[in-house]
Amino acid sequence: MSAMRNDASPRTPVRVLILRTLSLLVVASLLVTGVIGGLLRAGVAVPVPSRSVWPGQAVLAHAFLMICAFMGTVIGIERAVAVKARAAFAAPVCSALAGVSMLSGASVAASWLAVLASLAFIAVNVAVVSRQKAAHTLLLLTGATAWLVGNLLLALGSQAAAIVPWWFSFLVLTIAAERLEMTRLMRRRSGAAPALYVCLGLMLAGSAAFAVSPVWGGWLYGLSLAGLALWLIIFDIARRTISSQGLSRYMAVCLLLGYAWLAVAGLAWIATSLGYAARDVALHALGLGFIFSMMLGHAPVILPALARVKLLFGGFFYVPLALLHTSLVLRLFFGPFDFALLGAGALGNAAAIAFFAATMVGSALAWRAKHPASHKSRHVVSAPH
Repeated sequence: MSAMRNDASPRTPVRVLILRTLSLLVVASLLVTGVIGGLLRAGVAVPVPSRSVWPGQAVLAHAFLMICAFMGTVIGIERAVAVKARAAFAAPVCSALAGVSMLSGASVAASWLAVLASLAFIAVNVAVVSRQKAAHTLLLLTGATAWLVGNLLLALGSQAAAIVPWWFSFLVLTIAAERLEMTRLMRRRSGAAPALYVCLGLMLAGSAAFAVSPVWGGWLYGLSLAGLALWLIIFDIARRTISSQGLSRYMAVCLLLGYAWLAVAGLAWIATSLGYAARDVALHALGLGFIFSMMLGHAPVILPALARVKLLFGGFFYVPLALLHTSLVLRLFFGPFDFALLGAGALGNAAAIAFFAATMVGSALAWRAKHPASHKSRHVVSAPH
């Protein structure tokens, strides 16, 4: 077992603790409502207030809540903490308000708040590039720009088919940039970097092509995702760390499973463009199989730094991971033939997310129980990557 990084001080001001708690509650609420919207879309009977506006909005705006409101806020907070500038928190504040506005029925206000969030996020990434001009920081800026394009299309009334690829491109580019940063010191073949940029360039070209031709957009987008999956499997450090132990091995398992789903998503986007009924596979193999696998893999390192806590890693971290992927197989490969299995798979996806949240809380409490005095110190323990 390993303790994860923490630089908390026992003298943290009460005002800061209150702000952190409120931020956590808002982010958790956005995630929960987004998940509920997804369950309702999958036909799962979820007990929700019958006279409230938000359940219907959660169904209609499921993608917006999960990508722009939840993921946009989490990524925005992470970047704001990294740059250590109060103004940088404008992006996650706007994205969180966008989610709240969408749930209240103010969809126009929500879309323009999302535009403001992405503009503020671009400004943060411009500042990052000015400090460190590198391939991974430029990719982060490109991802922020893709988010802005998608949000502008939403605000201007474009169809979802033209918007969602840009939103996913934001997340995929962010993940690709983080993986590139993690492996930037590794030796690679001379053609590795150009191959990566070709894949990501095709993804952006595919995103743009959806507005003109969904067929060509789907082909380019799917091809880029499949190519990126192959690149990550070949060149990412996870292929080496899978043979290690502890947290490093767990992260590698998350990453490699995610890369496999990324390949499935790429093929499904191509199949959808050809007229096959594979849209649900395309969306959720990418959104859950790839992106949430990345979240499960990186969260044990990133969240402790953001929340100023330490975690005790153990084999129990594999439980929500296994539940996520088994339920996703049930949902995507068997659900199309049986609506009950589709609902069961979706419910399993939601349970995996809930179990992971409980795992994070439980591991924090376990660390405090094991180190009753140490958690009050300022000692920093580095986590393996």
